[in-house]
Amino acid sequence: MNEGLKIVALGGGHGLYASLTALRRVTSRLTAVVTVADDGGSSGRLRRELGVLPPGDLRMALAALCGDDEWGRTWSEVVQHRFRSEGDLHGHAIGNLLIVALWERLGDTVAGLDWVGRLLGAHGRVLPMASVPLDIAAEVELDGQVSTVRGQVACALTPGRVRAISLLPEDPPACPEAVQAVLDADWVIFGPGSWFTSVLPHLKVPELAEALHSTRARRLVALNLVPQAGETDGFSPQKHLEVLRQHAPGLEIDVVLADTGVADDQEELEKAAAELGGRLVMASVADEDGSPRHDAQRLASVLDEIFREKR
Repeated sequence: MNEGLKIVALGGGHGLYASLTALRRVTSRLTAVVTVADDGGSSGRLRRELGVLPPGDLRMALAALCGDDEWGRTWSEVVQHRFRSEGDLHGHAIGNLLIVALWERLGDTVAGLDWVGRLLGAHGRVLPMASVPLDIAAEVELDGQVSTVRGQVACALTPGRVRAISLLPEDPPACPEAVQAVLDADWVIFGPGSWFTSVLPHLKVPELAEALHSTRARRLVALNLVPQAGETDGFSPQKHLEVLRQHAPGLEIDVVLADTGVADDQEELEKAAAELGGRLVMASVADEDGSPRHDAQRLASVLDEIFREKR
């Protein structure tokens, strides 16, 4: 483990969970900066009823940072546990309720997340990317017609092809601690994860986007193992990079990491990485069982090797 390495991982949901599960094996100075646009399930209900940030992706990030000892495994399972009932608690995750309770008790979003992290023994810190709940608006093309779809769930499930996204409200305030973490980082990690609803939204928060452009940290993109159903159906790995470049003109990437099984055209992927200013690293990081999941130990090993390379 490289104890002194400061890493910031961007994203949300299962993609960020995979990234954090690997990265906590690499450094103890790890910060997750998480999307806050979820409008479905337990998160959406709490957001609508209480006006809070949607806690679900924040909860998943905290669970990913739990250790592999009995304490960590137990608390990770507890905060992820969902009630099953015929009543109002059905579908609520315990971790969501715990996070929101601390927010109400302390009156401070970041402090509440830090308290949950201390309880769980989290190997790192979790921060929201913005200080207010957000909505994602997606420009979607279907049967030759272009329309706008609003809401993270609607964007993720759209039968059309997402062309671009924006945030509502426009120009939302960034979480100051997240901005500072990016500026202080040695490495910033984009992905894996839902491209339009988890990865790209960070680049639409002005203060955070400015920090991501100006930081002295090196930047790495970890590509998905498969396209996201609905969001990126039919996208090649290089198409993901092209979309990133369209949403963040001028953002330079140092490394693009792709699994050896995902690139049908390695030459085209290398070219797409080069257009972002980076180099392509191909490695076996997928789970051995053939499922479209990253293997935490394999991913950690490859990332550690990349981080140790000299500039």
